[in-house]
Amino acid sequence: MGLASVPSALSERERQQRRRLLSMTLLTCLVLALIGGSIHVVMLGRLRLADMRRMATYDLAEESKRVRAAGEDITLREKYEAGRADGAGYSLVEAQRLLGREQWEDLDRMVRVPAGPFIMGTDLERADEQDKPRHQVTLPAFYLDKFLVTNAQYARFVAATTRRAPINWKDGRIPQGELLKPVTMVTWNDAAAYCAWEGRRLPHEAEYEKAGRGTEGRRWPWGDDMDPTRLNTYYNVGSTTRVTAYPRGASIYGIYDLSGNVAEWTADDLRPYAGSKAPPSLSAGNAGGTATQATQADSSKVLRGGSWRGDPFSTSLYHRDFAPPNHATDFYGFRCASGVERMRRGE
Repeated sequence: MGLASVPSALSERERQQRRRLLSMTLLTCLVLALIGGSIHVVMLGRLRLADMRRMATYDLAEESKRVRAAGEDITLREKYEAGRADGAGYSLVEAQRLLGREQWEDLDRMVRVPAGPFIMGTDLERADEQDKPRHQVTLPAFYLDKFLVTNAQYARFVAATTRRAPINWKDGRIPQGELLKPVTMVTWNDAAAYCAWEGRRLPHEAEYEKAGRGTEGRRWPWGDDMDPTRLNTYYNVGSTTRVTAYPRGASIYGIYDLSGNVAEWTADDLRPYAGSKAPPSLSAGNAGGTATQATQADSSKVLRGGSWRGDPFSTSLYHRDFAPPNHATDFYGFRCASGVERMRRGE
């Protein structure tokens, strides 16, 4: 008995069926690949949100209880000015006795930042337009306060000048346990007046940025990677912290809190950098072009460093925040600067 005969070629119908099967298989693989890619993107997004929550270290469901409404600080200040009692607060002797001699000397210390070029600004795509472009700036040597100006230091100023105390001081006195925390609820005008009283001045934003980035163009004082253990930001504490609390977050020059704790007033008006695509009419929270916004932007002062309430990436040393000079809030503070010649003369 012989072997059954085997057809030597497929029929046209069989070839069409195989082509349809192959097309369906390829289409199924493509759909599965798209679904897999979408799942991967979603998982990356979840991981990113988880990272941000870990950095926040508080339940984001409570955010509405923590973030003040726009204008609330202004309202609090108006109520304070209307109801404050004359004569409340510290005498000059009382203010001086708030700390010991060594503490005063440490807080009043300034750090010399050497002359030379450094990298200012950034070209990162997701940075705000007012932070761009990356460019080189050369500065003379200058001095910058090692620490933010504290409540204790500001109390001496208030006692000596009879300037009003910050509105978060009850009856003109510093809240318990906050002597060494940075003074807040001070306007740009208050900060400039304090520095002048000390024989110093507010730092220019270029000086601030160099003091933090050094000559390496660092994103944060310690390097290019965000490390929430080195600074007070994004509610990882929930309030300001002592100005000595983060030695691991100091810059290469040994200056504390250049990123985080409070956003710091600088001497400069907000202006776009040369070559920037930022509109001249920049105003807080808006890059519009109305006459009102342009007027506000012209008077806005640059703030640097981010704060305990802000997004951790707003603490990048190239980031420029800004506000009108008469604005005060619980996450704005400052430190003073001085030129080398002034320090030599002891003026």
